[in-house]
Amino acid sequence: MDTDVHIPDGFLSTPVWATLDAAALPAVALITRRAQRSFDEAKVPLLGVMGAFVFAAQMVNFPVGPGTSGHLVGGALLALTLGPAAAGVVLAAILAIQALVFQDGGILALGANMMNMAVFGVLAGYLPYHFWGRTRARRVAIFAGGALSVLVSAVLALSELLLSGVRMPGPVLGLSLGLFVVSALAEGAITLAVVGALEAIQPDFIRHPAAGRSFALGAIAVVAVLLVTGGVLLASTSPDGIEKLGQARTFLSTPLAGYEIPSLGDGWMPKAAAGLLGLGLVYGACSMIGRRR
Repeated sequence: MDTDVHIPDGFLSTPVWATLDAAALPAVALITRRAQRSFDEAKVPLLGVMGAFVFAAQMVNFPVGPGTSGHLVGGALLALTLGPAAAGVVLAAILAIQALVFQDGGILALGANMMNMAVFGVLAGYLPYHFWGRTRARRVAIFAGGALSVLVSAVLALSELLLSGVRMPGPVLGLSLGLFVVSALAEGAITLAVVGALEAIQPDFIRHPAAGRSFALGAIAVVAVLLVTGGVLLASTSPDGIEKLGQARTFLSTPLAGYEIPSLGDGWMPKAAAGLLGLGLVYGACSMIGRRR
C-alpha cells in the first residue's frame, strides 16, 4: 500500500473529476499570472532546478509502515524557496508531466490532483511559515508546513473518493488517515532537513535564493540526478495500493508508464533513463513558465 496522494483514473465519478478539472484551469491560470508578475527572471534557474529536485524526490518511495510506502510531495518546500504562487505553478507542471508522460496520477483526475496538491496543498504548506517563519518557532513552522501540506491534500483526496462513491469501511478509512499522518510527519521532517541543508550551503537561501545561486543550485541539481539514477535502487518496493488498483482500471496509456523506458530492457537503466528524461522535461517546462510574460 502507498500513501501517495495522486489519484489515478477510474476512481472519481464523472461529476467530481469534471468539476475539479473545470476548477483547476482558472485556478492554475490565476496563480501562473500572479507568479509571472512577481517573479524575478534571475530566479528562472531556481524555478527549474527546484522543480527537477521535487520530481526526482517523488520517484523515491520510503517505508512509512509495514507494507506501506510514501514519498516527498514537496509543496511546502517549493513554497518556502519560490513563494506560494510560483510553487503552485511548478507543482502543477510536475503533476501534468507525471500524468501525461509517466502515468503517475490520472489524466482525467489531473484537475483533482492539481487542486489538492498544487493549489490547496501548497497554500497549507506555506501558511505556517507566513505567520511564524520570522519568530522563534521558525523550525516548527517549516516542519508544520510540510506536514500540513500532505494532510490537507490527503483529506481532500479521500473526500473526493468518498463523494465518488468509493466504499471505505470505517477501519479502512481510519487506517488510511493514520498512514497519511505518518507520511505527513515524514514530509515535515524531510522539508526541515532539506531547508537546513540549503541554508548550511547558503545561510540566506530562503529569503534570497537567487544570491550565490551557482553553488547552491548546483548542489540541488546533483542531488536530483543522484536521486533518479541511484535513489530508485534504494526506493521501497512495497506495493502501491491505490495505484495498483488504478492500473487495472486505466484506459488511457502514456508513453513511459511506471517511470521506465521499455526499449532499454530490464533493470536499472530503464528507470534511470526515464528519470533523467523527466528531470529535463520538468526543468524545461518550469524555465519556460518563468520566462513568459
